[in-house]
Amino acid sequence: MPLLLDLTPLRVSPEYRRLYAGFTFSNIGSQMATVTIGLQVYDLTKSTAAVGLVGLFALVPLVGLGLYGGSLADHHDRRVVALAAQSASWLTSALCALQAFAGNTNVWVLYALVAMWNGSFAVASPSRTSIYPRILETRLLPAANALSVFAMNASLTVGPLLAGFLVDWGGFRTAYALDAVVTTAALWGLWRLRSLPPEPHGDATAATRPGLRSVLDGFRFLGTRPNVRMTFVADIVAMLLAQPRVLFPAAGAVIFGGGAKTVGALSAAAAVGGIVAMAFSGRLGHVRRQGAAILVSIVGWGCAIAGFGVAMLASGGALTQEHALWAGLGCMALAGASDSVSAVFRTTILQAATPDHLRGRLQGVFIVVVAGGPRLGELAGGLATKVLGEGRTAVVGGLLCVAAIGVLARLQPGFVRYDSHHPTP
Repeated sequence: MPLLLDLTPLRVSPEYRRLYAGFTFSNIGSQMATVTIGLQVYDLTKSTAAVGLVGLFALVPLVGLGLYGGSLADHHDRRVVALAAQSASWLTSALCALQAFAGNTNVWVLYALVAMWNGSFAVASPSRTSIYPRILETRLLPAANALSVFAMNASLTVGPLLAGFLVDWGGFRTAYALDAVVTTAALWGLWRLRSLPPEPHGDATAATRPGLRSVLDGFRFLGTRPNVRMTFVADIVAMLLAQPRVLFPAAGAVIFGGGAKTVGALSAAAAVGGIVAMAFSGRLGHVRRQGAAILVSIVGWGCAIAGFGVAMLASGGALTQEHALWAGLGCMALAGASDSVSAVFRTTILQAATPDHLRGRLQGVFIVVVAGGPRLGELAGGLATKVLGEGRTAVVGGLLCVAAIGVLARLQPGFVRYDSHHPTP
């Protein structure tokens, strides 16, 4: 049984190989652009609040078009939908470079570009993710998803580092230009893909058109399929109760010290943890009880966040700031590893246990949960710190996450018994 990252999907499927390579480069470019836009907004406004508005202009199109984009993927050729959306994403990258070369000083131009990029991503992502079950055998989906999570964590590490280097070296225009260049790789992978029209079936939802009714069909399916529904519920529990990102600024400014460098290190630690976990993910494809694996992974997440809180509480007391920081970094690496394993199995269950004609819509819901859950968690965590302080907020949140997963396991025993050899929604 292999221990290292399973490369079988890359070996057996040229189509998957091209898609994977293209979107890996594109994701690095996207992370570069995300950091660069934040830097440019701050450069223009000297306001952290203005930078915070970037998240709002990203979230609204992600939520709105994520649901509609999944509907489009289920009713049209997925290659065409993904190619059109990715083309819009490439155009946005080119416009970002153009405004930088033109010396733009209007922050609202950047907000509009952020909304445009996230809208195109919200349509492209459900289409792309629902393509994989059409070009790969079901048994290869865990390995393919592990490869995707590995690439995403790598982009979260490499992209911001490249952005910082390029902005310092050649200014905003250089970072944006490189993003536009690497984004073309995703277009190449989709262009070489065969046509993937909707598969014929007898379900009544085939008669609907893309739109509100079609989206509601996806939610109705979700309401009657406890195993698929639990993949969303479990993730929302983790993000709502134990989202640590909002605590990082205080950790860098006061608790651990080090300022922005500490904030960046804490974020990078989670990504590095995910990379290491996926590098040794070869056995994930042999796990049959994938529902139980998700719950165990989220318990690991909760424990890691609670440990992060303990490190903050111990800083300057039981531990020096330096030693407490290293403990906090270790906890965030464990959290990143746990989240990555959970993501592999959540995506696999969603792909394997959902009929093909609904996969796009359910992936659209996935986008909304992934985009909205952390934001709500940050809001809840920020409010909790006013009563508990940063360290206790992390400890209490992590323990509540573990307790909530225990309750869900008792309420949904079928999810604990979910068997990947006989996927049932």
